[in-house]
Amino acid sequence: MRLGVIDIGSNTAHLLVVDAHRGGQPQPAASVRVPLRLIELLEADGSLGAEGEYALTACVREMREQAETLGVQDLAAFATSALRDASNGDQVLDRVRAATGVGIGVLSGEEEARLTFLAVRRWFGWSAGRLLALDIGGGSLEIGAGMHEDPEVVVSLPLGASRLTRGWLADADPPRRSDLAELRRYVRAQIAPVVGTIYHLGEHTRAVATSKTFRSLARIAGAEPYSRGPYTRRVLRRDDLADVVTRLTRMSAEERAALPGVSASRAGQLVAGAVVAAEALDLFSIEEAEICPWALREGVILRRLDWLTSA
Repeated sequence: MRLGVIDIGSNTAHLLVVDAHRGGQPQPAASVRVPLRLIELLEADGSLGAEGEYALTACVREMREQAETLGVQDLAAFATSALRDASNGDQVLDRVRAATGVGIGVLSGEEEARLTFLAVRRWFGWSAGRLLALDIGGGSLEIGAGMHEDPEVVVSLPLGASRLTRGWLADADPPRRSDLAELRRYVRAQIAPVVGTIYHLGEHTRAVATSKTFRSLARIAGAEPYSRGPYTRRVLRRDDLADVVTRLTRMSAEERAALPGVSASRAGQLVAGAVVAAEALDLFSIEEAEICPWALREGVILRRLDWLTSA
């Protein structure tokens, strides 16, 4: 069965197409990314303006056509933080559906965390024991922890890399020390209350990080390039990350874009993402986080495949 999923994130829209069957590992068939940056197109009143709606509609229409060309038999679409937070998100998505024929569901932050955790669990398997999974998106940080496929604790915090860059670090490049200090205090204050809840379950066996932000940070810290394939083990160590954060905060966005694993479209928000990653690893006492190649999109596909094959 050829399945497709359109992920409308805060920064990027992504069409992922896989070939899958019950009991088998979904195999990637195609991947298309479009840098929409919806979170930057929100108006002062919190609504998505005409420019953002036009770009979203055109992107979804194009991705639906590509999915049809690729022979996708089942296409699902979902949106995350930017449209979840937009004051007119429901109305925009109604119009997008009328214009494109594609219905887009809006995931809550907790649903994001649950589906990401499912993908992490399926990738590492039961031998990984108690998992702690961290995912930094454009609009939010998702945390999941537990022993099973359905995590025992899920938390979504407004600590996305793009959101924090716009709110805390947009006035200077490289960022000012005072702004970074304030951002660190804010991030720690958001994450700290979650720590006790997570550790009440018991100490995790393995800490896992997903998302482009974590992959980029691991690559800067010396992890193998993604061209080596998904089965190459990649980790991000807390001590290495501290050094990376120090380097990044002294560089301009243009200089960061020249680093390995960093795209020009992500360079501007990488400092904020690095601060979130560093504070999370510190507060959860994570010495080493393993990078998982699967994340939210794969979790949506796995859940969809479970539903389709059991129906």
